[in-house]
Amino acid sequence: MRIPFTQLEKEFKRVLLKLDFPEERAAFCAHIFASNSRDGVYSHGLNRFPTFVEFVKEGLVNPSAEPERIQQFGVTETWNGHRAPGMYNASMAMDRAIALAKEYGIGCVALQNTSHWMRGGTYGWQAADAGCVGICFTNALASMAAWGGIEPTLGNNPLVIAVPREEGHIVLDMAMSQFSYGKMQEYQLDNKQLPFPGGYDDEGKLSYDPAVIRKNKRGLPIGFWKGSGLAMILDILLVALSGGRSTAKITADGKEFGVSQCFIAIHRPDLHASLIEEVLKYVKSSTPADPTKPIAYPGENTLKTRIQSEREGVLVNEEMWEKLQNM
Repeated sequence: MRIPFTQLEKEFKRVLLKLDFPEERAAFCAHIFASNSRDGVYSHGLNRFPTFVEFVKEGLVNPSAEPERIQQFGVTETWNGHRAPGMYNASMAMDRAIALAKEYGIGCVALQNTSHWMRGGTYGWQAADAGCVGICFTNALASMAAWGGIEPTLGNNPLVIAVPREEGHIVLDMAMSQFSYGKMQEYQLDNKQLPFPGGYDDEGKLSYDPAVIRKNKRGLPIGFWKGSGLAMILDILLVALSGGRSTAKITADGKEFGVSQCFIAIHRPDLHASLIEEVLKYVKSSTPADPTKPIAYPGENTLKTRIQSEREGVLVNEEMWEKLQNM
């Protein structure tokens, strides 16, 4: 079913106000959740909201906490998020990185002790809207085994890279697992199997079953050993820059809170727009394997979904919509 964006946003805000969120922050977080669903990232919009509410009730997210700068080294800063809502902290951190970039050409904010940022792409779009290249990444609860291992010891540690573009920003938002756990939740809610293997079953065989993979936390790294290595180095880089908690410490608590994140913005007057168009034109010149699915650059389908959602309403899972209304 489809719901008007403003109605979805209003329902999120209603619940957050009941959880003692300050008015302005409730509106901000509600807008982020609604925007995620509007853009087709249902796993970190409506579908993720009940988990967020539980974390607030358990005291793992502090609705009124403010992030605090604790160190500065040139264009690099370290902040303590004090477990404020992750969307609020992440937006603040990217804003600060953008401000540094517009003054010095580049800015980097490392953030410790924060909460789940929901859709990482949000902050790539934020940087691109400000005319900056944006790069950000986070660590997470262990949900993949290191290559050659069995027990999960790596987070899927999403990476976002955004490049501003007048005709539509290019925004790559990807987890280090073949499917994010939120995306697997979408398939499970729809009673569907994954279109490609997404992890391993309990016997160590590649599996298409999202329920099995979500339960045993044996996600498949992108590019096999390459994704495993990239997930590990992102975790190392995060703790090195932020002094925050690693995937190991996050996993020891059993729930994903107190994570570490990094936000980088690059600003320059000329990003060689014509050369960017050359790349896009060349890549999109390839003949699609499926004529009904044209080749798209990262972020292109997000824009299409956003326009459709604004015109027809935001697509929601009926079960999750009913759950929200009853909160």
